[in-house]
Amino acid sequence: MKKLSDKEIETRLENLIDWEYYDDALHTDFEFDNFKDCMSAMNRIAFECEALNHHPEWTNNYNTLDITLKTHDAYGVTELDFKLAEAINIIVEVEE
Repeated sequence: MKKLSDKEIETRLENLIDWEYYDDALHTDFEFDNFKDCMSAMNRIAFECEALNHHPEWTNNYNTLDITLKTHDAYGVTELDFKLAEAINIIVEVEE
């Protein structure tokens, strides 16, 4: 998969709520009401990751979830990262 240019990434980010681009990756974080809700979201995201065969770098601390997306084979962000980010936003129900 082809690494996207900085310009392509910035353009795509305009339509991707709550995500940022830095350090050659897409980044976001979510805060949930409690640990159980955070873990539930992580499990739902995991199924989408498996379906896409693309897995995030993520950390969980009680009710917070930090996610980093990049395609290691391409050494940066690809279309696949945006596809997963969009799916994550739907799963977590991110609103404008």
